[in-house]
Amino acid sequence: MTLADILDPLQQPLVTVLDTPVSWTEVLGFGSGALCVRLVARQHLANWPIGIANNLFFVLLFAQSGLYADAGLQIVFIALAAYGWWTWTHGGGPGSPVLQVRRTTRTEWAWLLAAGAVGALGLALLLSRATDSTVPFWDALTTSLSLMATYGQCRKRVESWWLWIAADVVYIPLYAYKELYLTSLLYAGFLTLCLVGLRNWNQDLAPDRRPVQVPA
Repeated sequence: MTLADILDPLQQPLVTVLDTPVSWTEVLGFGSGALCVRLVARQHLANWPIGIANNLFFVLLFAQSGLYADAGLQIVFIALAAYGWWTWTHGGGPGSPVLQVRRTTRTEWAWLLAAGAVGALGLALLLSRATDSTVPFWDALTTSLSLMATYGQCRKRVESWWLWIAADVVYIPLYAYKELYLTSLLYAGFLTLCLVGLRNWNQDLAPDRRPVQVPA
């Protein structure tokens, strides 16, 4: 049995939505993705292995749809998931084995925004010249935002949710344009879960990072 024999059934249509066939890959990506984001919002460690499974499904889906940056992004996500999994359990430092929710520092913002801008522009240029992508800029932009957000998620930076929200606002119409309607719906659900995660993480901010209350 070859790898193609295993993957081919996952790429076969399961249902039809708006006259567009929806594959097993997209359905499995939908379910695992929704569960992963829900677990992240609750700071549950199981989000990392489930997220890795989600990334594998989306590698197949996005490559088929010509979203090459998003397909490649899933490979990076798998590496970041391994890092995030370790960091959540070992990254708290002395006296705090579990990583606490904190705010993004100015230094982190500076290099994140610089790296994100350079990455988005460079990737957009690469996709427009080296692939048949019909949406090189938007594919590159969402890739850059997602990587920035994932770094923040690995470090439990509360502002990572704002980056995910920005990415989802672009992802929803982008996937609908590529006729990935179920995935577009999934990202609409992600947007709602991101708002829940933002609220939960704000409530769990480490005490030394909470706003100082000035007595009246």
